Amino acid sequence: MNTTISAENAPAAVGPYCHAKLAGDTLYTSGQLGLIPATGELPHGVEAQAAQALDNLSAVLTAAGMNFSDVVKTTVFLADMNDFAAINAIYAKYFPGQAPARSCVQVAALPKGALFEIEAVAVK
Repeated sequence: MNTTISAENAPAAVGPYCHAKLAGDTLYTSGQLGLIPATGELPHGVEAQAAQALDNLSAVLTAAGMNFSDVVKTTVFLADMNDFAAINAIYAKYFPGQAPARSCVQVAALPKGALFEIEAVAVK
C-alpha cells in the first residue's frame, strides 16, 4: 500500500511533489527546506534554516504518525560544506542519543536559494 502524506504544519511543496509517501511501514520524505510555513519565506542564515527545516520534517513525520526516533536515514544537502559544524550542532538537538545513518553533500544550488535541505527515511 502506498499512501500520500500531507502535513498541515509544513510549508507547501515548491514543485510537483508531496511531503512524503508511506509504503507499508516505511516513510520516504521529500526534501524539507527551512521555509517558514506561514510565509513561505526562508529565515536568514544556515542555522535558522536548518532548525526550521528540521521543524518542517517533524511536521511531516507527525502527519505520518511518526517522530524522529523512527528515522533510520537522512540525507543533508548544504550550499556550503563550511557550514557542516554549525548544522551538526543543530541536527544533534533533533536526534539525541542514537542518531540515524546520514549522508551530507554540498550541492551547487538548492531551491529558492536555500542553504540547507534534509530528506529522511523512517520506519514504524
